Amino acid sequence: MSAPNKSYDPVEVEALKPEEIDRAREQALAAVAAAGDLDELREVKSAHAGDRSPLALANREIGALPPHAKAEAGKRVGQARGAVGKALKIRQEELERERDERVLVEEAVDVTLPYDRTPAGARHPLTTLSERIEDVFTAMGYEVAEGPEVEAEWFNFDALNLGPDHPARTMQDTFFVESPAGEQGGADPESGSGVVLRTHTSPVQIRSLLERELPVYVICPGRVYRTDELDATHTPVFSQVELLAVDEGLTMADLRGTLDHMVRTLFGEGLATRLRPSYFPFTEPSAELDMVCFVCRGDSVHNPERPCRTCSSEGWIELGGCGMVNPRVLRACGVDPERYSGFAFGFGIERMLMFRHSVEDMRDMVEGDARFTRPFGMEI
Repeated sequence: MSAPNKSYDPVEVEALKPEEIDRAREQALAAVAAAGDLDELREVKSAHAGDRSPLALANREIGALPPHAKAEAGKRVGQARGAVGKALKIRQEELERERDERVLVEEAVDVTLPYDRTPAGARHPLTTLSERIEDVFTAMGYEVAEGPEVEAEWFNFDALNLGPDHPARTMQDTFFVESPAGEQGGADPESGSGVVLRTHTSPVQIRSLLERELPVYVICPGRVYRTDELDATHTPVFSQVELLAVDEGLTMADLRGTLDHMVRTLFGEGLATRLRPSYFPFTEPSAELDMVCFVCRGDSVHNPERPCRTCSSEGWIELGGCGMVNPRVLRACGVDPERYSGFAFGFGIERMLMFRHSVEDMRDMVEGDARFTRPFGMEI
């Protein structure tokens, strides 16, 4: 076996020749200095300091040298790579500083500009519509009444002639906060009533009858809660407005006249209304109020070539339920039904907003996107 080649000269390796190392270093330093921005500098770094750069390839050749030749070759290559790396760092700091200075000039914000250049906001259309409805009835002499959103079952159901077995009292419709007394340590034992998130604003009517002197004329707007899934036409939290009038001698004719005035004020003159027989536990007799479509005026029913999206070409729009207050409700509130009578009406504000302004998805009302509310304006 022959002895190791101790006379091996690293200069004979082309990539490790001193002039080649110096040439590769000078080319790298020149390219670094010529880089005009950070993108060009990244390309220079890849070409002259990457894994396939001349100095990196030269560094790989050192492993093939005999031990006594590695030190000198490694020192020469290491110094060259170190110089290139230092130049890259310095140039990167210079280019970043130039970029930041340029951004400060080109993207400067003049904080002294007039404040009114900020886009104006907008009130939520549900708030605006609710207040407009309140104005209609307060102008007729009604008062605005409010009540708690977390309500006792007696106010939400029992006083409104909704018995314990009524379907609306099941978990499928109502959010229960506390169970009745005696059921798993529920509500106040003295009241014997559970606690729910109110499913309508009718409890405010009951409280008004209990707290106010007769006659009572109130309108009750507010949020209500039901266990519905959020989709294009349903939401678990929505707004209702209800009215209640209790006085001596009130009849269905008074109810009809009140509703006709509301429709004319909110939707314009010349819109006919109709009452369809219906059933509600808290009113007797009960009815559904419809009005002629304010868009097609009923013409789409006889003109299928021009369908109406607002009323689905039915000619009528359902507004809500109404009727004369059930005598049982009056008795529950301590009102003599032989002397007093009353009428009530209620509807959802979201539904009215949808067909008044062609809103197709109820989720737009609850997502808080200013692009939805801004077109309605800043009405006060």
